[in-house]
Amino acid sequence: VQLQASGGGLVQPGGSLRLSCAASGNIFSINIMGWYRQEPGKQRELVATISSGGSTNTADSVKGRFGISRDIAQNTVYLQMNSLKPEDTAVYYCYLRQQRLGVGYAYWGQGTQVTVSS
Repeated sequence: VQLQASGGGLVQPGGSLRLSCAASGNIFSINIMGWYRQEPGKQRELVATISSGGSTNTADSVKGRFGISRDIAQNTVYLQMNSLKPEDTAVYYCYLRQQRLGVGYAYWGQGTQVTVSS
């Protein structure tokens, strides 16, 4: 499984960005895709996830500002980020988790930098 993320960049506070992540390879029909982020010297933290059934889980720090969605047919997950703040600056990692016969598999993308600064 490979995850290819795109859409990061530099944006001013209050601006918007949209991240995309396309998964390829042996993708199971039931899975969870999403985004984590990591600042230098800090642990990676959950931003938002979405299951193949459409259930979402969003961090309190981004609720109301970020929205996650996915295209099942294209195995692609999106993160729409609005009202960005400097504290949203981090490397954002795409994530996929799936399970078969009781064995769980987790995959990470290469990370895309998001910088919020004036």
